[in-house]
Amino acid sequence: MGDYAYDACILHRVKYASEFALMSMPSGYTLAELAELLGGSVEGDPTLVITTVAGIQEAQSGAITFVAHQKYLRTLKTAKASAVVLDRTMPADRPAIRVDQPYRGFATLLTLFYPRPHPRSGITHPVVMGERVRLGQDVTLLPFVTLSDDVTLGDRVILYPGVFVGPGASIGDDTVIYANVSIYDHVTIGQRVIIHAGTVIGADGFGFASGPDGHHQKIPQVGGVRVEDEVEIGANVCIDRATLGETLIRRGTKIDNLVHIAHNVEVGEDNLLLAQVGISGSCQLGTHVTLAGQVGLSDHVRIGDYATVIAQTGVAKDVEPRAIMTGTPAIPHNLWRRVQAASPRLPELLRTVAALERRIAALEATRSCAPDEAEHG
Repeated sequence: MGDYAYDACILHRVKYASEFALMSMPSGYTLAELAELLGGSVEGDPTLVITTVAGIQEAQSGAITFVAHQKYLRTLKTAKASAVVLDRTMPADRPAIRVDQPYRGFATLLTLFYPRPHPRSGITHPVVMGERVRLGQDVTLLPFVTLSDDVTLGDRVILYPGVFVGPGASIGDDTVIYANVSIYDHVTIGQRVIIHAGTVIGADGFGFASGPDGHHQKIPQVGGVRVEDEVEIGANVCIDRATLGETLIRRGTKIDNLVHIAHNVEVGEDNLLLAQVGISGSCQLGTHVTLAGQVGLSDHVRIGDYATVIAQTGVAKDVEPRAIMTGTPAIPHNLWRRVQAASPRLPELLRTVAALERRIAALEATRSCAPDEAEHG
């Protein structure tokens, strides 16, 4: 099963997890119910009741934990958890749920046991609403939300206080937008998108034409922004509108806090963009690209599918698919490791080179004198 199909299946199961709650004991869920939710198999007592989820070291009786790597099996031996989520090959010393991807299974259990509270649907005034606004079913608008003319909201959209939505913007079903987010005109947001507080989507791209007098004339930014389904955008992110066309964030991408995406950038599906990443104009990122913290991309750079760029790397040239890049300017990670290993020896190497240069100079001086000596012999 592909990642997207797997996620869709899990989301469907979690959505109807309340049905499991009705069948389970008041104090929690049975191991069998949790295994059904995760699409896993039970090893041990299927009627064991689980009341909470916790990490290995914090877990107490009644909790379920997880192990995603062999190195944590030693810690599991002393853990107090009543059950564990494991893959299908690791040994278990207690009741277990066996799944293909324990870490993702654990994430699903956290969603089940600790659902994020949301306000009840409805409009809590004061809310400013323009003309020709179209609202879906069960929409939630909290105080000080502003909806401009011709805005469209899908079903079950939640807008927290202070959200501004510009003229002609649209927001898809089940999207949640937290406080003080600004969405400019003609921005399109897909379904099941999460946007955290303080983010700005659709501000003008940074475009200016410099004249011979040194003054900078603004280039109108008349394009838009489109954010596809299942995207999560962190706090204080800035995604600029295109000069022409659109800035595009494709399905499933996850963006951390304090990321800047410039005009006409295309971010592929299922990218991971970590904190303080800066992407210059017209860059194109493939699918499953990872940009670690403080990565910077020069304009018009292309990043291939499944490429990874290590933290604090500056990228000025295209990156091949599946490459791992490090450094400024970016170089392949394995080469960077050799360079770093050699760096502490540079002073010694410089002294050695200087000594060799002196020896070579002395030898050349001796050779240049040899014919004269033979002539006068």
